[in-house]
Amino acid sequence: MVRGDRIGLRARHEDDIPILRTELYDDVVNSARAEGRPWRPITPGSKDPRLVGDDSNPAHVPFSVVELEGGTLVGTATLWGIDTHNRCAHIGLGLLPSTRGKGYGTDVVAALCHYGFVVRGLHRLQVETLSDNTAMLRAAERNGFVREGVLRSSAWVLGEFLDQVVLGLLARDWKPGSQA
Repeated sequence: MVRGDRIGLRARHEDDIPILRTELYDDVVNSARAEGRPWRPITPGSKDPRLVGDDSNPAHVPFSVVELEGGTLVGTATLWGIDTHNRCAHIGLGLLPSTRGKGYGTDVVAALCHYGFVVRGLHRLQVETLSDNTAMLRAAERNGFVREGVLRSSAWVLGEFLDQVVLGLLARDWKPGSQA
């Protein structure tokens, strides 16, 4: 398990799946904003990679996020688009609605940075998020990510085009435990 201050990143367990399906992926608005593609329902028992870990894809590492104290599931985290030649990857996370606004996001980003830079030896991590996702922007910036640009009207979300913000962090600029 990769540990943050309050959370841990661990492999996806079978009993996580019904909770994630109900609280994250069956929520049309949340899913449409987070996925970068149109929402569609996930069939019960499906081996959809958003729910079930796929160890055969080395470019995608999904985690379940749990509280260290008690082990309660609080969401998901992913290191994706891992490029071993250029030593870079993207990070993403999704917190269950009941756990949002409690500071877990900043801790999850810190744990993903540790995994990416220390465990995987990556050089660069990147975040792309909707420009109105203040929680993700704040969590990334508290961990040292720098806004590198805005992709104007680049995301079609529920009937409108929205801007996306690109943030990056280099291993040399990362300071473990420096969340503000």
